Amino acid sequence: MTRPFLTIEREGGLVLLTMDEPATRNALSRPEQCADFIAALEAVNADDSVHVAILTGAGPAFCAGGNVKDMQSRDGLMAGGPIDIGERYRRTLQRLALALHGLEVPVIAAVNGPAMGAGLDLACMCDLRIASPAAIFAETFVRLGLVSGIGGAWFLPRAIGQARAAELAFTGRIIDAGTALGYGLVSEIVPADGLMERARTLAEEIARNSAPALRYTKRLLRLSERSDLAGCLDATAALQTLAHLSPEHAASVDRYLEEQAVRRAARRPLPA
Repeated sequence: MTRPFLTIEREGGLVLLTMDEPATRNALSRPEQCADFIAALEAVNADDSVHVAILTGAGPAFCAGGNVKDMQSRDGLMAGGPIDIGERYRRTLQRLALALHGLEVPVIAAVNGPAMGAGLDLACMCDLRIASPAAIFAETFVRLGLVSGIGGAWFLPRAIGQARAAELAFTGRIIDAGTALGYGLVSEIVPADGLMERARTLAEEIARNSAPALRYTKRLLRLSERSDLAGCLDATAALQTLAHLSPEHAASVDRYLEEQAVRRAARRPLPA
């Protein structure tokens, strides 16, 4: 039996997703890899007890993008004629892009090493990105005479702005973690030996909040990318109504008031 490309670990309300083919630097070129990925993401969406996810890579790389050897031999996603290749992209990598961007819970990319080509695009599909100093990033497709088949032309400008995205896409230039921080591609750089601990700490901070409220908030953030203000406000009213009536809201309010009472009691002077 073939080992799954994506390993899945559950820690309370956190799901850790690890691309796990370090021998290929977690290159993503085969239909079955995409199928594993998509199945895992669909399982997360179907589980209401999941609050947050982390995506990372095993070994020294986050994801090296497509496997260049497969490109040379026309294997995997690149096999067959033009109709075969186009349809295979639509049914594999592009379904994966829709699934990861459509993940209902917040997802943190813990970029442990190179995120090249499709690897950079995967990171851009996540809501938050943190990186180790070993991380490097590049939209390398033009160097190989290609374009991003997984949606980089859509995701990268939304992560770093149109001008920066055009610069990286047209040059294929590699940038280091410090430059990625300056571009706003990542929100922080963490020493390599503390990257996953920091990702978990951030995930735990998120996971303390109501699971429905997190999913509703992410849905509104996604909606804001394609909606005008009036449409977004209409959707907000509907989701806020559901949130107000949820047991998680009632529990959160009770907890908040209890914590406020404790703080007030702590500030109260002792009787003489």
